[in-house]
This record gives sequence, structure tokens and C-alpha cells, in this order.
Amino acid sequence: MDNYLGKDIFKLGFGLMRLPKNEDGTIDIVQVKVMADMFIAAGGKYFDTAYVYDDGASEEAFRLAVAERYPRDAYYVCTKLNAGYPKCVDEAFAHQEFYTSLERTGAGYFDFYLLHALGEKNVAKYDEYHCWDFVKARKEEGLIRHYGFSFHGSPELLDELLTKHPEVDFVQLQINYADWEDGNVQSRRCYEVARKHGKPLTVMEPIKGGKLADPLPEVKKLFTDYDPDASFASWAVRYVASKDGIITVLSGMSNIAQMKDNLSYMKDFKPLNEEEEEIIAKAQEIFNRDETIKCTACHYCTEGCPMQIPIPDIFAIWNKKVQDPDLDVKQEYLDATADKGQASACIECGQCESQCPQSLPIIELLKKCREME
Repeated sequence: MDNYLGKDIFKLGFGLMRLPKNEDGTIDIVQVKVMADMFIAAGGKYFDTAYVYDDGASEEAFRLAVAERYPRDAYYVCTKLNAGYPKCVDEAFAHQEFYTSLERTGAGYFDFYLLHALGEKNVAKYDEYHCWDFVKARKEEGLIRHYGFSFHGSPELLDELLTKHPEVDFVQLQINYADWEDGNVQSRRCYEVARKHGKPLTVMEPIKGGKLADPLPEVKKLFTDYDPDASFASWAVRYVASKDGIITVLSGMSNIAQMKDNLSYMKDFKPLNEEEEEIIAKAQEIFNRDETIKCTACHYCTEGCPMQIPIPDIFAIWNKKVQDPDLDVKQEYLDATADKGQASACIECGQCESQCPQSLPIIELLKKCREME
């Protein structure tokens, strides 16, 4: 695909899922404005948000930081319709998400639009609520320029969806070097299916929820020995951006320092060379032996939890224990679960597992985590 949708788009996208926060938990709009200014000044245009991010505050932050401060041709905006999350109870609600997003973002139209987080557990909802026909009609009206879907499922399901919906313009996949051969995420196989169907890609979780910005000690040594000045995140983002058919690589940046770092190597992006590819391959071997819980802290699992269990926080503490068995994490666990549900409070309703993009066996993992109580 020498020519494809997004070929000339800046290969770093600004993901608005993990925006900086004030002490009261609200989004730090002042800092987001600075980050947006830096991004656009460097040549960035692609902003990615979603109806469900921060319960709508992410889309509103985009309006305040970008749409109200820049001409419409200065940016691309992508947002998403989520038919599978707990509050979406019928077709009318699902379709209204689109119009609510239009109002929140102030964009007037969407350059890119996605049906959100499709996988085996929710794909039927998108058919039941006629979401495919809905977004197609909005494209015909000019309210959407390009539409597709973001995906967290098996390569077989992806092949089925792209065969059934050949009209989609692009696909968003989770791709990073740690997940490339992961048995749950199956990044490589999903990438290959999308490319077989001729679809260009936007990429989510290139840094795996921040994990690859602070990778395993053995991986850090590999990278530092080769280039002590390169950030660990740069290896992850460049790895994905070096692949064929990439529209842009979305980085969920949470502060100005992260934006500055990402722009330092993506403003004049250079694909990985052969030696760097070999180093990444060694890093993948190390990650394939890793026994930590592969949670990206997206928090999709927590919104509908009837016991208010802070699942990602518990998993993060468990991972510390796995990496250092002599570490006493009991107090940290008690602090994280104060006024919330502990792992033992799980009633095994399965709501969390139905929402998990990583297809983690959360119920069984929480049983392990009871050891910290």
C-alpha cells in the first residue's frame, strides 16, 4: 500500500484517554492546551477521544483546548460510539452518543469515527442497534469523513467483520512489541488480517498503558546499552510507526514532559533500523517470559463493578509483588482498597470480564490477589 488513507498524516497521534488531572480529579485544561499547542506546532493533527472517556470530559477537553482555539482545517478528530458499555441500554442511546459527541467536541463533523472496542462479547450489540447502518448514513450526510471500528478480539472475528463490512475505511488495533505474539491480544495476527483486507490502521496502546515507558529491568538494559539517550517509550512508539499501512500511532499522553519526549523523536520520524529491530526481538523474548498481569489500566472494568473493586490498582500492586517477592505490599493494598471493595468482595458477576479489552480472566486473577489481604 504505497498510497493509503492517512499516508501523509503525522505518525504520532494525541490520545485523549489519559489526560493530566487536577487535584480534584478534573482534567487540567491549562496543561492540555499547552500540550495541544506543542503537538500542532510540531505538525501533529490527529486527536483521538471517545464518548466514554472520562465520562465525556475528554471530548469536552478537546473542544476547549483545540476546537475553540484552532481553525477546523488545523486538526483531525476521531471519536467513538460504544454500544457495549453498561449505560448503553438500547438503540436510541447508542445513536445519541454520536450527536452528544458532536456537541461536546464542537468539531462540526468527525474526520474519523469508530465503533468502539468490538470483540466477541459485544459485537452482537452493534448489529442489534444497527450501528453500522447508522454511521454509514452519517458519512453520507457529511458528518463523518471516514469510519471504521476499534477492535479487541480474535483474528478470526476481525476477518469475519472485514469480510462482512468491506466498506469501512480503517481499523484501530492494539499493537505494541510486548503484545505482538501475546495469546490474548494476538497483535501480529490481527495486523496481518487488516493488511490482507487492505485496511490502513490507527494504533492504540503502543506503550501498553504506560508499561513500556517503564519496562522490565532486562529490557531497560537492552535499550540503554544501545542508546542511553533514547526514552523507553520511544522504542515502543517507533516500533509500531515503522510498520506498513499506519495512519498514526496514538499515545495517551498525561503531561507536558511526555508530549515533549514523544515529539523529540516523532517530529522527524525515522523507522527502526535492522539493529534496533533485533534489539526489539530480544525484548519480546523477555516479555514472553513475564508472569505479571497484562492489565493496561484502562478502567473499563470498574465503571459497572457492583462492589466498586479498584481492579487495575489491585493488579498493579500484585505485579509489584510478582517482580519482587520479598516486597511487603499489604499496606499499599489496604490503602488502594480503602472505602472500596477488596479482591475478596468479588461476587463473580462477570461484568468486568465483559468489558476487558485484554480478555483477562479477571475473576480468577482477583482470587489470586486475595493473598495480599
